[in-house]
Amino acid sequence: MKVMVIVKATKSSEAGEMPSEQLLTEMGNFNEELFKAGIMLAGDGLQPSSAGYRIRFSGTARTVIDGPFTETKELIAGYWLWQVDSMEEAIEWVKRCPNPMPEESEIEIRRVFEAEDFGEAMTPELQEQEQRIQAETERLRNT
Repeated sequence: MKVMVIVKATKSSEAGEMPSEQLLTEMGNFNEELFKAGIMLAGDGLQPSSAGYRIRFSGTARTVIDGPFTETKELIAGYWLWQVDSMEEAIEWVKRCPNPMPEESEIEIRRVFEAEDFGEAMTPELQEQEQRIQAETERLRNT
């Protein structure tokens, strides 16, 4: 199963404070472990919400909202995309992760939808389209 592992934002990440060399080293070593174990598919840190935007959808109308966004507990500071055998395996890996922030922090794990999760709504044509997009994405990633 694929899971998204979400590093929640904190006051320091929203303030744009950069990680220490020690934390960068620890996280780099952890990422290398994930890669060698065949788990890590992708992962990156994110800029503070002050450099971001939200687009609000209301029917056909779209409204662009500039950051920063006030609710730090709802923001994301980084993510990984992992391929694991179970949610328990993902939890065990997260428990081994260095604290990604200089203060108390949280990491959330969410399962990624698979085509079969959508039932009959995911027609064979839509499945084929999804497979084409994934193949092209993989091809571009490898160039």
